[in-house]
Amino acid sequence: MNGAESLIRTLIAGGVDTCFTNPGTSEMHIVAALDHAPEVRCVLGLFEGVVTGAADGYARMTEKPACTLLHLGPGFANGVANLHNASRAQVPMVNLVGQHPAYHLRYDAPLTSDIEAISRPYSKWLRTSASSPELGRDAAQAIVAARTAPGQIATLVVPADVAWTEGGVVAQIPAGPPATSPPSESVNHAVSMVRSGLPAALLLTGNALYDEGLEVAGRIAAATGAKLLAPYPIVRVQRGAGIPSVQRIPYMPEQAAEFLKGIRKLILIGAAAPVSYFAYPGKSSVLTSPECVKSILWRGLEKITSAH
Repeated sequence: MNGAESLIRTLIAGGVDTCFTNPGTSEMHIVAALDHAPEVRCVLGLFEGVVTGAADGYARMTEKPACTLLHLGPGFANGVANLHNASRAQVPMVNLVGQHPAYHLRYDAPLTSDIEAISRPYSKWLRTSASSPELGRDAAQAIVAARTAPGQIATLVVPADVAWTEGGVVAQIPAGPPATSPPSESVNHAVSMVRSGLPAALLLTGNALYDEGLEVAGRIAAATGAKLLAPYPIVRVQRGAGIPSVQRIPYMPEQAAEFLKGIRKLILIGAAAPVSYFAYPGKSSVLTSPECVKSILWRGLEKITSAH
């Protein structure tokens, strides 16, 4: 078994069953391994921006890591815009990026680049595999990193010789970090805020915007009168008859400031305090009023629904 085969078999063991691809020569051994793995559905994109965008959408809807296969640093760079969006929305993703063998890098071939430097801003977990026997282990750790709540991007750089060399080992998937609840003092503070009698709102993100998370948030809103809000960048939001209504903070700063001006208590549930997307002359970057008190209930280190 070569490294590429151990990589794909480890991904399968970790529940990764769909790979969005735009490969090149350096990734051909990974392509061959995928071709021999009917458990993985491969989706070819003709541009890396399509690949990363499709993977982003797939992971948002399935709540499991999407996999991409990209061609060296330039291929990764072509997909960065959608990886930025996925990173901001805390979407689980495993990127596989080909790389030249170490002995070839010194020749500075036309597509040589510093892949780690390009991918670091968009990857919460990043590693370049050093050998074929370690590739399966690296893939397992990438899956765990991507699954770490609420979701994040893991990028695994695979040198071509690591992929084609024999000695690959399928790794077991280690247990991820357990879901935890917010500190009791944070919960008590949030309760006092929504019961203060002042206009209050919950600013929700992640899985608080659909299914059980939204149901819990809706019960809180019904009992306290607090509004349910969502920032502009989110994974997704559930809508329909009988589903609690969530209002999206407007994109334009003037509209957002007007929308938020009456809120006096704002509880942040996985979301950051709302700020303007861009700077404007003579205008504050902070969208809430100076009288608004903010409190962090959940920082994004656990499943929101574990805290209700």
